[in-house]
Amino acid sequence: MSDLPNCPKCSSAYTYDDGSQLVCPECAHEWSLESGADQSEATKVVKDANGNILTDGDTVTVIKDLKVKGSSLVVKIGTKVKNIRLVEGDHDIDCKIDTFGAMKLKSEFVKKV
Repeated sequence: MSDLPNCPKCSSAYTYDDGSQLVCPECAHEWSLESGADQSEATKVVKDANGNILTDGDTVTVIKDLKVKGSSLVVKIGTKVKNIRLVEGDHDIDCKIDTFGAMKLKSEFVKKV
């Protein structure tokens, strides 16, 4: 067998070297040997407009009027959003706003209460 580590996602022993990346043929997971197998993804920190660290379940307030795409509605400044959920991507907050429903927000337009 090879001296390459098992896949960190599915524990497959059939990993192979593809240049600077290691690849698992069973689950298609790719990682680099130097990164420590996904530790860099787990350490992503989401901060609000004031630099406070946000976590799942926090309550935040909108600091700027935000137009709702595809609608004529506007989320007004000072709108309180409870029980946020952090997600990956450009809009890193997933939440439910009263009268608007489910939305995604950017953390730069909110502050922690």
